[in-house]
Amino acid sequence: MRFMMLMIPLGYETAPPDVQLDPERVAAMMRYNEALKDAGVLITLDGLHPPSMGARVSFATGEPIVTDGPFAEAKEVLGGYWMIEVASREEAIAWAKKCPASPNEVIEIRQVQEMADFPPEVQEAAAGFPDLKKK
Repeated sequence: MRFMMLMIPLGYETAPPDVQLDPERVAAMMRYNEALKDAGVLITLDGLHPPSMGARVSFATGEPIVTDGPFAEAKEVLGGYWMIEVASREEAIAWAKKCPASPNEVIEIRQVQEMADFPPEVQEAAAGFPDLKKK
């Protein structure tokens, strides 16, 4: 099963574009990333620039509306993610619990939808897209 672990650093929604990272925290996180890799569960990972450098495209009016960051209404934003492949939700939680996160960080764990999770008519509708995994 694939799971995405989403890092939500509280307060990151107001971080400036040139936010400075603490080298000690980065080193601790890199050790964690290395443990995921060494265990053979890491698929990919990335950190994200703060929302002040982002944009949102909304469709509330039926037409795309672009809003540049930062986003005043944002209470929680993503700081990065890990994509892992493990045997169960419990194993994903166990890995998240090992993360050297600070008190202002939360990790949300979400299972990735696999094609086998969908009924045949949905699988058929998506069949023309070759990169979708059929697990």
